[in-house]
Amino acid sequence: MTRHILSLSGGKDSAALAIYMRDRVTEMEYIFSDTRKELPETYEYLERIEDYLGKRVHRLNAELGFDHWYDVYGGMIPSNHRRWCTKMLKLKPFEDFVGEDPVINYVGLRADEKRAGYISHKPNITAVYPFQNDGLKLADIREILLDSGVGLPPYTKWGRTRSGCFFCFYQQKIEWVRLKEEHPDLFERAKAYERPYEGSGNIFTWSERESLTELEQPERMEAIKREYELRKARKRERREDLTLAQVFGNEVVDEDESGCLICSL
Repeated sequence: MTRHILSLSGGKDSAALAIYMRDRVTEMEYIFSDTRKELPETYEYLERIEDYLGKRVHRLNAELGFDHWYDVYGGMIPSNHRRWCTKMLKLKPFEDFVGEDPVINYVGLRADEKRAGYISHKPNITAVYPFQNDGLKLADIREILLDSGVGLPPYTKWGRTRSGCFFCFYQQKIEWVRLKEEHPDLFERAKAYERPYEGSGNIFTWSERESLTELEQPERMEAIKREYELRKARKRERREDLTLAQVFGNEVVDEDESGCLICSL
């Protein structure tokens, strides 16, 4: 018997897809791979989604969160070149949950996205893309979320554009600044990981080419804010599509399409 599985990331697209598919596939299984380093707003959002679905979302990684694998990898923090977090905290738990059963995996890639969907290469898992098949774009996702009452992920209120770990290395500089301002305790916890890697003595940083200690200096934070405002102004002048900014109303926000699909959809 074929299983139907939809992976929630805590992001807007997978949430909208769960809502969209609720009455279309009644036997759907909903899962969330919990790194145990998610934003508090992400856990709040999952509860909203569960209330709407009327089903429990299975939490994977109940025993082995980020810190377990961080120790296994000798204290080396992940990066876009060392993405052990995606493999061990997202993909492996998903494949273990699936086992050898034939599975249709529902993925929330939209019709207006250029990304390719990488979820799993196991032959018993078939990925399908309902939004792409039905031509649904960002405005449609916004409508699904608002009409359902689930709404947008709460972290978008303070300018975060992605779900995933609070220290995700794919964050933009401005998002690190906002994390520092909104959740200073989480910023400090992220900073604590930036210590010498025992394998080489090198210090790896979450944010490209600068440590969080450097980034959090008042003058540097102000510079990042100025650079961000200039980028917004240039986008307005070019009359580019506002993408995610349309969701937030009057603020221009870059919808960052880099990163791990399994983490951010």
